[in-house]
Amino acid sequence: MKKNLMSLAVVSLLASNAAVAASYEAGDFVIRGGLTMVSPDDSKAGVNVPALGGDTPLSVSVDDNTQLGLNFVYFFDSNWAIEVLAATPFTHDVKIHDPQGISEGVFGVDVDGITLAEVTQLPPTVSAIYYFDTGSNFMPYVGAGLNYTIFFDEEFKSAPESLGFNDLELDGSFGFSVQVGADYQLNDSWHINASARYIDIGTEANFKIGDSITGSADVDVDPMVYSVMLGYKF
Repeated sequence: MKKNLMSLAVVSLLASNAAVAASYEAGDFVIRGGLTMVSPDDSKAGVNVPALGGDTPLSVSVDDNTQLGLNFVYFFDSNWAIEVLAATPFTHDVKIHDPQGISEGVFGVDVDGITLAEVTQLPPTVSAIYYFDTGSNFMPYVGAGLNYTIFFDEEFKSAPESLGFNDLELDGSFGFSVQVGADYQLNDSWHINASARYIDIGTEANFKIGDSITGSADVDVDPMVYSVMLGYKF
């Protein structure tokens, strides 16, 4: 009797899930909102200062940041769609690394590990995505697209400014993006989405020390971008 009741419950659950599973159709429009984390490449970028002989042992790295992510998807049919990734601006701390301690001889203080600057960026990305037919509420997809990242509000922290660092500027970046993701349909309108994507972001950071000493760093940000969102289909 218990086995029969358990079997009946499982069948009922599967039937319930099958009832809410609905494939996307041509003309469907999806909007999503949730958390998006930008996690830059862990590698460090070397710093070039011509007045100190060009390439130096100094390097910089960029930390993670999480913001409100937005996602818009338009379906051409049940498999193919175009997606636009947007978000509120991401603000990253830029740290300087000086493993050989040359900064103490130049500036009179060891700057290894301090937060050098803060930069803000927006990485709008447009992708073509392909959904796989699974016949279930779980709907995985893959995608590829293009990204343009805009950097702004580049500012040195007060401590580096007191050492003469100024006039920080980061160039915009144009690159490709690839992703994997999945929707889990809660009903005909609502779903939960999770995705992970790689974005090719590289920029040149230019700055000054004092009035005449210039420096630069080629920074390969190349982040992984992770999102968890709640979506609604119109």
